[in-house]
Amino acid sequence: MKLSDFDFHLPESLIATRPARPRSSARLLLAQGEEICDRHVSDLPQILQPGDLLVLNDTKVIPARLAGTRTRVTPQGDAVARIEVTLLEPAASGWNALAKPLRKLREGEVIRFGDELSARVVEIADGGLRLAFDAEGDAFDAALNKVGAMPLPPYIAALRAPDARDHEDYQTVWAERQGAVAAPTASLHFDAPLLDALRARGVEFVHVTLHVGAGTFLPVKVEDVTTHRMHAEWGEVSAQAAAQINRAKSEGRRVIAVGTTALRLIESAATAEGRMQPFRDTTDIFIYPGYQFRVTDALMTNFHLPKSTLLMLVSALMGQEKIQKIYEHAVENGYRFFSYGDASLLIPECRI
Repeated sequence: MKLSDFDFHLPESLIATRPARPRSSARLLLAQGEEICDRHVSDLPQILQPGDLLVLNDTKVIPARLAGTRTRVTPQGDAVARIEVTLLEPAASGWNALAKPLRKLREGEVIRFGDELSARVVEIADGGLRLAFDAEGDAFDAALNKVGAMPLPPYIAALRAPDARDHEDYQTVWAERQGAVAAPTASLHFDAPLLDALRARGVEFVHVTLHVGAGTFLPVKVEDVTTHRMHAEWGEVSAQAAAQINRAKSEGRRVIAVGTTALRLIESAATAEGRMQPFRDTTDIFIYPGYQFRVTDALMTNFHLPKSTLLMLVSALMGQEKIQKIYEHAVENGYRFFSYGDASLLIPECRI
């Protein structure tokens, strides 16, 4: 299985830099069985069935991009360097992060992010660093919300800088558990009126947590995709959530993952026989064609990068030929791609 098998031409004009407003007005490509049709996210209450169970990732994105300065005393006077930091994940003491330019830093030096927050460089290793901040808990969260910017994906950040709108746009309406440095983007299409309409339809919801890491944007660098190693991300499926998913499966109701992060988590927590178990650990599950899905019946997801692990995941769910047709249709019909783009609802069998 070659990396080139997952390539396609994407015009840059189809990369979305802002989300649709309202959220649920985004377009929705519905692929069920062999059929492909054009709908909108707001049509979901008419598309889904009573009893369908939507699995939602309740992770909360932190404003992980920080701009600061490092001051070093030299015989010629103070040497000030501008430093850009991207937080990656909490560590045993502090945070693991990336810094640019890393060569401007030494262990023990302090980076100041305005008057609100500063961090000491505890360790520099493996192209990154570990930072110890001068605030913890609620004080750290408050300071970070003041000085941090949302960590937009590189394909958006290359086209524009993050701004105040992204603090709302790049966060799901049910975000609760802080820890992600990237959003579960399929979930960004849901707003309160849509959730109310789905409840009225009899659609159920279950919340799980997967803290999306910056590794989600790492490119695949091997030609034989089966040798690719996935990044690890922390997730949790509570005993209550596992029981709710098991109940839906036992009653013959569909389990629909909203986003690839929710899908990867529930597949990690399921036994080979398809029974959900409570889960609280990291997962580096890599899903590509040939994978046998354990609990997932369908997936709502955005449109993904060429040659990406997420494109491999949807190819595993729908089949490579079918995904090629879906993506050709999306490009030809002007669907908007990536994190702020439009959505697809992928149903391997025609069960609606």
